[in-house]
Amino acid sequence: MGWLIWSGALVSVIGLLGLILSILRVAKARKANLSDEELRDAVQKVMPLNMGALFLSVIGLMMVIMGIFLG
Repeated sequence: MGWLIWSGALVSVIGLLGLILSILRVAKARKANLSDEELRDAVQKVMPLNMGALFLSVIGLMMVIMGIFLG
């Protein structure tokens, strides 16, 4: 089950990179001194990336836990 652990770790790292990317995009939008409405639009555009990255991280961690339990 080592392959499940390592593939789960890889999926989790990809999700973590997506979370970091979404944080950087929101920080860039905040530094741009946008109006409240424009900032809200920028954050709403980043939300699907954020949720997808969080989903990948959770799935990856579940794969790691299943690999440990089954191994």
